[in-house]
Amino acid sequence: MAGTRRKPGLLGPQVEGYRVWLEQRGYTAETIRNMLTDLGRVGRWLEDTGLTVGQLDEEWMAQFRSARHEAGQRRIPGPRAMAPLLTYLREIGITTAEQPPATPLETLLQQYRAWMIRDRGLAAATVLRYSNTARRFLGEQATIGDAFTPAALTGTDVNAFLLRECDRVSAGSAKGRVAELRSLLRFLYLQGITASRLGSAVPAIGGWRLASVPPTMTAADVQSILDGCDRSTPVGIRDYAIMILVARLGLRSIEVTRLELHDVDWRAGELIIRGKAGRQDRLPLPVEVGEALVAYLSSGRIPQGERRLFLTCRAPRRPIRADLVGDVVERACHRVSLPAVGPHRLRHAVAGELLRRGAGLSAISQILRHQDLATTALYAKVDLASLRQVAQPWPAGIR
Repeated sequence: MAGTRRKPGLLGPQVEGYRVWLEQRGYTAETIRNMLTDLGRVGRWLEDTGLTVGQLDEEWMAQFRSARHEAGQRRIPGPRAMAPLLTYLREIGITTAEQPPATPLETLLQQYRAWMIRDRGLAAATVLRYSNTARRFLGEQATIGDAFTPAALTGTDVNAFLLRECDRVSAGSAKGRVAELRSLLRFLYLQGITASRLGSAVPAIGGWRLASVPPTMTAADVQSILDGCDRSTPVGIRDYAIMILVARLGLRSIEVTRLELHDVDWRAGELIIRGKAGRQDRLPLPVEVGEALVAYLSSGRIPQGERRLFLTCRAPRRPIRADLVGDVVERACHRVSLPAVGPHRLRHAVAGELLRRGAGLSAISQILRHQDLATTALYAKVDLASLRQVAQPWPAGIR
């Protein structure tokens, strides 16, 4: 058997299947050898202890690691290293042991996620964001010691959590917390978990539309970030393709992650964008962006049968999440010694540059895919040169 010099014990019949399973998920040859070695060690340990393969679960894996530690072994795989083996054995039906029972908090969160998808029809990214806030709120305000008591929640608990959030996030993010909290509290009331409508205890967050100038970047800074990408590595090629989509077309992070291979219409020179609320738009594919995508696709990093355009570079290969786009932009800023910004700042920069070149708000609205022209009007405030031309002189003698 490749990957270990000793017999794999009770897991011998699973060696080749596990190898293929790992290859399909993008693990390197060296990593596969190490993981097959771990499989052999687990198989021999099962044989020595008299257990069956069907009994394997997280608890027995912990016992396996403890046995290696007590035997003075130098290399002891951690829980994450053994998770793929358990996943594989469960997928093929050999290991029937269930996952550890969910805690009351996890059970409630699962019900909440199902309600948001089934009854509210929310997008996956929204469900994830709402779930994260629900986890923090319930973990902080509905858990006392080992007791999980969501039925005992009060308006005071709601306000205490929201005040802590307001201390650490911006006004815009605080408004998001309000919406997320109201959704959770509505669910708790409809499910009969809380006796009163605690959503009414969530105060509104002060904030006025068009009250601030949207932050932006100069075209030189944007180009510096792009030029700082090391396109001699597969990771750099992918990151450059991601950033140029944001910097030239103003794509949102979630729109980048939703891109699929067939969304690039090479013949028509267009790109299909899957935006908010299931909306689809077509944008022209600039030569610069097209060349970056060609370089990325030519790197051979996309497994056969995969639909998504952008994948993680480390195994297991899977579609990237929206927060990875932010990480890519932030790392790019650090490389060229610029203050770290998020991908939305590059979207603002697209609007600012279009304004400087004389584009109208209607055209900018179409490129940024705003549903309301009033949203685009915010960017008119960054065109200071044009604003100076229409500014009225200050009355004489008044300072």
